[in-house]
Amino acid sequence: MDNKFIVETSARHVHLSEHDIEVLFGKGATLTHKKDLSQPGQFACEERVTVVGPKRELTGVIVLGPARKETQVELSLTDARTIGVSAPVRESGDLAGSAPCKIVGPCGEVEIPCGVIAAKRHIHMTPEDAERFGVSDKEIVKVRIESERALIFDDVVVRVSPSYALAMHIDTDESNAACAFGACTGEIVK
Repeated sequence: MDNKFIVETSARHVHLSEHDIEVLFGKGATLTHKKDLSQPGQFACEERVTVVGPKRELTGVIVLGPARKETQVELSLTDARTIGVSAPVRESGDLAGSAPCKIVGPCGEVEIPCGVIAAKRHIHMTPEDAERFGVSDKEIVKVRIESERALIFDDVVVRVSPSYALAMHIDTDESNAACAFGACTGEIVK
């Protein structure tokens, strides 16, 4: 039985609410699909924004679709420090008390009082995958990354849904530490 899965690097990106899409890109604007991502229904957009913190800004930050209920900015901890925000490590959508920032688009700007996070490393799985790997939703596991600089990541959350495709997501800081470039795999170790 194959016990390995793909490990993908999730670079800095923004998820926008319908309201914020219109503020940033103009009345009636919708997100322009550029390419599908590994998770079903998720896609990279043509649209880009600038994320502004107290110290600096990050230009050309990709927007991911589809629109979300709340606007969320996912940065590496290095990115967050660079722009001067203190981003907590959180699961996607857990935004209460997270860092604020300004997001600038070609037609306007939005100040979000919270929403900047460093995404907690995680594995997307279907219920069938979870059964095969002997894990459950929200379980915390260790994952060995196979690369030139192999290492074991602790504190990896398992996320289970029938709408997911099997893949682990790490941010650019974690990817650089593990030399996890290109085709990289991981396996759960207990």
